[in-house]
Amino acid sequence: MSFAEFKASLGHDAPPAGLSPALAALWHDGRGDWAQAHRCVQDDASPEAAWVHAYLHRKEGDAGNAAYWYARARRPVCDSELAQEWESTTRALADV
Repeated sequence: MSFAEFKASLGHDAPPAGLSPALAALWHDGRGDWAQAHRCVQDDASPEAAWVHAYLHRKEGDAGNAAYWYARARRPVCDSELAQEWESTTRALADV
């Protein structure tokens, strides 16, 4: 799925079928549902889910927890604008 297709799907009532937990989380976050986004990645041990988990805790304002999840994802702590991080992470995961 391309980033453009993913972004267009935010206008639908449900996420596209077959999304990974990380992309499902980004979909819910893109629609403003942080809690559902967090539930999507909370129990997933993949590096991709850890990356999105880090972003979500950064968005929440919990820098310490975010740093933990960035480390689990083997990613540097992000310091870009949240919207930019959402887009770059979504692009990286959607265009795989």
